[in-house]
Amino acid sequence: QVQLVESGGGLVQAGGSLTLSCAGSGRTFSFDAMGWFRQAPGKEREFVAAISWSGGSTFYADSVRGRFAISRDNAKSAAFLQMNNLKPEDTAVYYCGTDGGGLRYAQATYAYGRRSTYVFWGQGTQVTVSS
Repeated sequence: QVQLVESGGGLVQAGGSLTLSCAGSGRTFSFDAMGWFRQAPGKEREFVAAISWSGGSTFYADSVRGRFAISRDNAKSAAFLQMNNLKPEDTAVYYCGTDGGGLRYAQATYAYGRRSTYVFWGQGTQVTVSS
């Protein structure tokens, strides 16, 4: 059974930092693109960051670029999201997703930001930033 489990969320003051982790099991994720999305109450799930299967390419939403950093450890089937200088508008449930390897041979950088690209999802972890 394929599973993605996010952890590391919590309550932090504005300007603080958190690191989210996503641990995969049930299959090999080494050739999967991995992405982080978030969903605030009453809003659609939106793209935050993504990383190619090799880790050689990273992608960010404009709202987090320069503050967040995505990384991965293929040996541990894990991805991470380092979040710095957090703002109240970053408050959301954060979800980790993988693409099942669909982008491994594709030159489709636009696809990394699309929710439909990702076929496996975790249950999410809550991040709350107080002002």
